Amino acid sequence: MTTVANRFAVFLRTVMLAAMALACLTAGAFASDPPVATDGRVVGDESRTRFVLDLSGEVDLSAFTLDEPYRVVIDLPEIDFRLPSGTGSTGRGLVSDWRYGQFAAGRSRIVLDVTGPVKIDKAFVLPAVENQPARMVLDLLKTTSAAFEEEQRKSQLARDEANQPVQKADQLPPPDRSKREKPLIVIDAGHGGVDAGTVSASGVLEKDIVLAFAKKLQERLEQTGKVAVLLSRTDDTFLPLGSRVQFARDHAADLFLSIHADSEHEGSVRGATVYTLSDKASDREAAALAAKENASDLIAGLDLQQEADDVTDILVDLTRRETRNFSAAFANGLIGDLASATRMIKNPRRSAGFQVLKAHDVPSVLVEIGYLSNDQDEKLLTSDEWRSRVADAVTQAVLRFFGQKYAYLGK
Repeated sequence: MTTVANRFAVFLRTVMLAAMALACLTAGAFASDPPVATDGRVVGDESRTRFVLDLSGEVDLSAFTLDEPYRVVIDLPEIDFRLPSGTGSTGRGLVSDWRYGQFAAGRSRIVLDVTGPVKIDKAFVLPAVENQPARMVLDLLKTTSAAFEEEQRKSQLARDEANQPVQKADQLPPPDRSKREKPLIVIDAGHGGVDAGTVSASGVLEKDIVLAFAKKLQERLEQTGKVAVLLSRTDDTFLPLGSRVQFARDHAADLFLSIHADSEHEGSVRGATVYTLSDKASDREAAALAAKENASDLIAGLDLQQEADDVTDILVDLTRRETRNFSAAFANGLIGDLASATRMIKNPRRSAGFQVLKAHDVPSVLVEIGYLSNDQDEKLLTSDEWRSRVADAVTQAVLRFFGQKYAYLGK
């Protein structure tokens, strides 16, 4: 009897362990699959507007409002957005348009552009019922400027928790490059996540184009064995502009390359452009582009009111001047190499006040590799053969730059 009982106890324990293992595996499988958003819509009028997002399951959410410009931000856990093409490009009632995407690891964000001051009346999730999917619902009411400001004060805690603090690059300790065997290049693929950047007429997203090029450039540079390379983002994640600068300084980068793809109302404009930082824009087009790129944080629903002012320091200023000289030298050489591999815009060497180029001790250049608003450029930008050819040209410029720079430094 004792032997039978022992065997039965072992059997029960084995079954229980197997069940626990299966439960863990099942939970892990489900945990790895984020909820899917299949559709989104705006209904209502200019006094009361409802935003609805269809989901494969229930989620937690938080929502808050921002001004300058007026926006409503909805923070969610990671969502797999499988929405129809063009979703969010138009709105209704109090919502003029809206956008969505990954905001950080494990976090997604929806940003509603609204026509004026609004109040969040309700924000909740309905479970799936019969043939209806789970739905996230946000109700907005038109309000006054005074009432909006009061609501802003109440939601300050939510803004603090949702937004990643941006520390000014000039306030960080100076990087140490003394023990490095190879120069380090940081490649910064612009936009990402909730900020799609330019969208072509056929639906191609700038954030995807520039990330693909950044990865190809990383591959080509690393194949030389002469430099080390880091990407500021390796997936479809949003990064604040200040965090991109901070990433380069935290890693003591020797060169920072920000990659973008431009757009113009005139579809005939095409070609690559190289930008450096300047206090005064080289031309009207450069100023307009800088203003658009500098609005990236606003597009993603960041509250920038707490950003610190630049530090005024004579040593910082001297370092900044030398850094700008190195940036200009690299930009001049890069234009020559790019011209041998792809079409360049007229007057391809330009400058403006790009926030992402403001690391005072890291030579930084922003490259617009082409125009997604031009059909011919779009075909090139989506071509792996073209990406390889242009990446080879940039690689050649990088190697020449470091050869000249190290000779200048006596290394």
